[in-house]
Amino acid sequence: MIRTPRRILTALAVTVAVAGLAPALAAPAGAAPLTSAVEAGKGKVKVEGKLAKNHVKVNEKVDLKGDLQVLEAPRSEASVETVIVQQLQAGAWVNIADTTCRPNGGFSLSLSFSLSATVSLRLFHPETTLYAAAYSASTLTLRVG
Repeated sequence: MIRTPRRILTALAVTVAVAGLAPALAAPAGAAPLTSAVEAGKGKVKVEGKLAKNHVKVNEKVDLKGDLQVLEAPRSEASVETVIVQQLQAGAWVNIADTTCRPNGGFSLSLSFSLSATVSLRLFHPETTLYAAAYSASTLTLRVG
């Protein structure tokens, strides 16, 4: 049996994770830029969020609170908009939870993870009839262990 030192395996795992990160941050092929939706008469929004903790135990719930700000009209306080939480998994952003909120309103949800890992999360507002799509400006990092 061949034994591989743990440090080599760890370095290999980090290299693979970093190599997979670059394509995930790029826009999908054929995707329209976010500005084209704004030019088509849709309002521009900004989605932000913050985790209550940066480190939790396995299966422990952590609160994620955020808000959806309207930056440009049209503005409709009567609409309810979807906000999706995405996790970076194997170089791709995967939807793991969603909630709704009103424009210029806040949202809150609880997340838990069943495996020990460092989790990268971002928030996403999909394009609607009133508003353009938007991603959170920063990635949220949570250590689970």
